[in-house]
Amino acid sequence: MKKTWRALRVRAVAISTVMSVVILIGFVSPVSSHATPALLNEITDSEQVVLVTAESWRSTVGTLQVFEKSANSWSATQKSVQANLGYGGLVAGNNRKQGTGTTPTGTYALTSAFGIKSNPGTKLNYIKVDKNDAWTYNSKVPSTYNVFQTANKDWSNYGDDVEVLSTYGKQYNYVAVLDFNLPAGQITQGANGINRTDQSANTSLGGGIFLHVSIGTKTAGCIAIPQKAMKQILKWLDPKKNPVIVIRVES
Repeated sequence: MKKTWRALRVRAVAISTVMSVVILIGFVSPVSSHATPALLNEITDSEQVVLVTAESWRSTVGTLQVFEKSANSWSATQKSVQANLGYGGLVAGNNRKQGTGTTPTGTYALTSAFGIKSNPGTKLNYIKVDKNDAWTYNSKVPSTYNVFQTANKDWSNYGDDVEVLSTYGKQYNYVAVLDFNLPAGQITQGANGINRTDQSANTSLGGGIFLHVSIGTKTAGCIAIPQKAMKQILKWLDPKKNPVIVIRVES
């Protein structure tokens, strides 16, 4: 059966650092007072939030927490974990540049998922990747920029402008895709099997910003966490609840 890729989108949500949030008894509290997610009360378009916080713009590690909204209250649903961030630290999402190794701050929908391993039980659109699956970044071909590909072809001639997803080992065992600089247009597959969009992404911002499994090192801009936590998050994510990830610097 031919695989398809359809990104689920929600509009960006406003965030604020005012007011407080009630953490229900029986759930895990944030790791410190600095991580108290007061901003969650300003998120009205989502019932599931993955919150990533870092101490400074230069940080290459941060803390990831998971919250769900019920009866107008936000509760932590899993233990917080350490997250490895980009080797270049963090940068405001609209100022990011390709190749800088920076993790973009902001609020982004969690649109879909893929992995080398089988679907662990997520409700997101999930693709188990193989040698035909790739993510392309050639800025000279904007219609394929930051687009998931599945085609029976040799991707080696794409050089540094492609990730052949099945070759990335453990870190891509389980992956959630962030709606960071994804193309807004309709994606169609041509006769050569290449997916193209009719409304391209910004080719200077970079792409392929994922939440994925950590291998204990800095990333090229993604957020990486232990595999157990990654599987739990995928099982928990529900597109009906418009899940988002909020990435922010504490100071």
